[in-house]
Amino acid sequence: MFYRPDAPDAPRTGILNAIVLPRPIGWISTLDEAGRANLAPYSFFNAVAYRPPQVMFAATGPHERGGFKDSFANIAATREFVVNLATWELREAVNASSIAAPHGFDEFEHAGLGKLPATTVKPWRVAGSPVHLECVLSQIVELESPGPDQPARMVIGRVTGVHIADEVFVDGKVDPLRLDAITRLGYNQYARVRDVFAMTRPKWPQDN
Repeated sequence: MFYRPDAPDAPRTGILNAIVLPRPIGWISTLDEAGRANLAPYSFFNAVAYRPPQVMFAATGPHERGGFKDSFANIAATREFVVNLATWELREAVNASSIAAPHGFDEFEHAGLGKLPATTVKPWRVAGSPVHLECVLSQIVELESPGPDQPARMVIGRVTGVHIADEVFVDGKVDPLRLDAITRLGYNQYARVRDVFAMTRPKWPQDN
């Protein structure tokens, strides 16, 4: 199969997401200017820098009910957010929080999730998630999009605080199996991190 993405008969959805995988899930919690909580998962998410530590997520398209998506609008206004690790145990709550609800709707309450205070920012952390990255806005990057009515924006945040549950450590290192993270695939599919293997990165000059 071959197609040009800009061709009239090109598939419009699904293909790219199905082949760029697995994708980490950025489960983003924010507050609006009135202090109302918002929580939403984003599959265009990743870590992008070490020093200072930075993460990104992309919000594509407008809110289904008009205007900017809540996560983006809230971050643009308050300049703060928290990334919560999406796990197998919380998979139903992750999915529930993706609902296209009206502005001001509390996805924490809708998904039956507790709230924990953050240390360096104001948005709530997801209770039960083993990892939280507290972030302040670094920059917003306008991405190419079909038009102003279908915006695509990348939010880059600088990590100002990291919470990691003690029980996921083994011999002083984070054990990915204990994190039990879920990742996004294509269509309505997800994956669970269950198999891990190690390889040593080669050095130059190579050993004989």
